[in-house]
Amino acid sequence: MPSTLVLGGARSGKSAFAQGAAEALAAESGGRLVMVATAQAFDSEMTERIARHRLDRGAAWTTLEAPLDIASALEALGANDIVVVDCLTLWLSNLMLDERDAAAAVGELVEAAGRFPGTLWLVSNEVGFGIVPDNALARRFRDEAGRLHQALAHAADAVTLVVAGLSLRLK
Repeated sequence: MPSTLVLGGARSGKSAFAQGAAEALAAESGGRLVMVATAQAFDSEMTERIARHRLDRGAAWTTLEAPLDIASALEALGANDIVVVDCLTLWLSNLMLDERDAAAAVGELVEAAGRFPGTLWLVSNEVGFGIVPDNALARRFRDEAGRLHQALAHAADAVTLVVAGLSLRLK
């Protein structure tokens, strides 16, 4: 089934784009809407943000928490599932903070996405348009995100860039 990588900056509309596309497909097909969420609530602001996102999505969505292992979450889902993974850059930062092998995890994700029998949107922040960060950790994150996006863009059926709420299909 089709997979789409959706890239954009913070507050670009990328999540709304992916969720809207998933909801339209679910209305047509009767498939189950699933959000694979990667955020972790390390403070009260993030706890409130996560709760707001759940409320905004509404009861039609099933939420799976996968802050570190998206591949296993995808393997637990099926052909009738219409899935949005949001967001890959949060997932990447979770991996880095947990000192996991990001390259291995990206490989596992690419393989799992390729085997996934349902429809899949993978949402991520494009961070490569800005200046070179001034510290080693931020540069490493930017580089890892770029490699993640290249691997997924190569493997995905479609790639969409969202800027200011407008989508541009790249692949």
